[in-house]
Amino acid sequence: MTSAVRVTVPGSTANLGSGFDALGMALDVHDEVDVRVTASGLVVRVSGESCDDVPTDETHLVVRAFRAACELIGFAPSGVEFDCRNEIPHSRGLGSSAAAIVAGVAAAYGLAGRELDTAALQLASEFEGHADNAAASMFGGVVIAWSEGDQYRAVRLDPHADLRPVVLVPSEESSTKTTRGLLPAVVPHADAAFAAGRSALAVHALTCDPSLLLTALDDRLHQPYREPAWPATIRVVRDLREAGVAAAVSGAGPTVLALPKDGELPVGVDVTGFDVRRSAVDLAGVRVRPVG
Repeated sequence: MTSAVRVTVPGSTANLGSGFDALGMALDVHDEVDVRVTASGLVVRVSGESCDDVPTDETHLVVRAFRAACELIGFAPSGVEFDCRNEIPHSRGLGSSAAAIVAGVAAAYGLAGRELDTAALQLASEFEGHADNAAASMFGGVVIAWSEGDQYRAVRLDPHADLRPVVLVPSEESSTKTTRGLLPAVVPHADAAFAAGRSALAVHALTCDPSLLLTALDDRLHQPYREPAWPATIRVVRDLREAGVAAAVSGAGPTVLALPKDGELPVGVDVTGFDVRRSAVDLAGVRVRPVG
């Protein structure tokens, strides 16, 4: 047991085109939280991305996840202080909520002197409602996530060394709840079969043969239905794909994930309104260490 920890947690991209609610990948963009046990009370300080838009009380997502994890593992600090430094853009499809949840869970485990376990993933995934982003932030690399009844599961895979993610982040925000509401309750059998084949291929492409990514990230399950929410995002995805670059909507959008062969976007694709950020795959996942 220690009195203070620093948690560094990566953002993530999910779905990866064809792997709706099943595939995720950790990205080299991080939030950092210092959590310290105190004599009493709660203090929350936030800086960086969306620092003026998030609460600084018990409703802060990191605090909520921390409290839930403390209850899960039987850890009851008398008081706690949080210093949150945000780098992951909020409400852009880069896993900011999942990262906050994982940070809170990992902080509780770290202060209690415990290693993260399957119960930690289960708790984080229950907060999210699915495990793809949470598992990516927790484990790093590429993840395959699924559920068995009400149990969430995930496995981590090593990404191919040639992956060079580029994220195109627009200024507009999105809501997962809103965009998920655009999805139909039933899809054609042909589209379901298409998705199954492409998502299986995506696992191989992401880990063994990136030359297949353009085909593997093709999607019929969710992106076409979400176009009314962010037409510019879908246009950029289509333009990149027509130029030969594997591209998909990142999570619930509106960020675009691109995986160009050389890490560079082709000249001629109009990315006006998007902040183009070159990234990398985070291989370590969430990291917890004691601080003085």
